[in-house]
Amino acid sequence: MPLNTVAAIAALRDPASAGQAQDPSETGTAADRLAIRELVENWVVWRDSGDFARFRTLWADEGIMMATWTQGSADYFIQMTKEGLAKGVSILHFLGGNSAEIHGNRAISQTKMTISQRAKVDGQRVDVVCTGRFYDFLEKRNDKWLLVLRQPIYEKDRMDVIDPDPANPLTVDQAILSQFPEGYQHLAYLQTKIGYKVKTDMPGLWGPGVEALYARGKQWLAGGPAQ
Repeated sequence: MPLNTVAAIAALRDPASAGQAQDPSETGTAADRLAIRELVENWVVWRDSGDFARFRTLWADEGIMMATWTQGSADYFIQMTKEGLAKGVSILHFLGGNSAEIHGNRAISQTKMTISQRAKVDGQRVDVVCTGRFYDFLEKRNDKWLLVLRQPIYEKDRMDVIDPDPANPLTVDQAILSQFPEGYQHLAYLQTKIGYKVKTDMPGLWGPGVEALYARGKQWLAGGPAQ
């Protein structure tokens, strides 16, 4: 491997060696980052496969889940998810890159993700795909990282009819669609159409909502509350 490539890799692993300033409160180890990434991946696999006994072990006792269609404790989220599955609700998750900021026994983890939901809207089967990030408040307790709060950030979405019929196109009710932020308005539209009361003020890619979330993240790392 060329020497300049080796130096570049070393600089990425050790910013101080490249003259970059390092946050003195950043204390995460490689093992911490691996454990956090594993937690995030287990969340998706165990939730989507219905492995709720193991899924619950990822959460702190007081863990809170914020979603467009339900908000509350981890136990309430599990209950609502089970009820949705029994009714045929189909929501799946896919993951991308992860970045964790770790200060002592607390961390903020951000993970690129996609939410995919299929349902019938006005008699036509549609797929909605929403891209965003999982913004997670984590704490290490008894040598184990746990989720204290998950607040997704919704960046953009789209809705596609699976079997479009030119003679009977899907007509979107703009009055419903416009109630929701651009980042998840099609996801919210679908969820509203199948009977859920959808939260209208979730954070998006830009704006005061996500800036307030980032501020709460900094407070969390400094020892403050998650909410």
